[in-house]
Amino acid sequence: MKIRYAAASPFVRKCLVAAAELGLREHIELVPASANPVQRDASVVAQNPLGKIPTLVTDDGVTLYDSRVICEYLNGRGDGHLLPADPPARWRVLVDQALADGVMDAAVLARYETFLRPEALRWKEWTAGQLEKVMSGLDALEERAPAYGDRVDLGTIAFACMIGYLDFRFADLGWRTTRPNAAAWYARFAARPSMRATEPA
Repeated sequence: MKIRYAAASPFVRKCLVAAAELGLREHIELVPASANPVQRDASVVAQNPLGKIPTLVTDDGVTLYDSRVICEYLNGRGDGHLLPADPPARWRVLVDQALADGVMDAAVLARYETFLRPEALRWKEWTAGQLEKVMSGLDALEERAPAYGDRVDLGTIAFACMIGYLDFRFADLGWRTTRPNAAAWYARFAARPSMRATEPA
């Protein structure tokens, strides 16, 4: 398998953490790609019309995107323990993943606005709105974290990659001061080998 990636992408990281937890990481070749939304990488567009990463090409030549689809594929290739079969538990995991992905989307958009957009064109209220989504997601994680225990699934992986991205790109948020449950849970989860191996430089 080959995955188009950039080391700083939280969505790529989610896929790689899932692969590691499933024992599949050594079967995936990393192929660098540009994730710039303005100057799109033509080689990625040829595989994924959206030009976004991660994009995975299976051993059979099938192209998969986005990260949620890739993670479900990897879970099926592995032993399947990252997504419960029992419907109530499955929906909980999928909703956790959707929330974490939504926060990552908002954080990436805020990053683009403050890093890529020319300063004269930046819209502060729009950026503030994206960061408000981030804070709402962190508040939800604070409520849910005490029940997570040692859970390792697509939901908790997504939340961990979400926080990793926030620490990497928005280190001044100071989210830990008012969210001790989330902070304690993340400290434990971030110590997993799969997380350590994928930490952005």
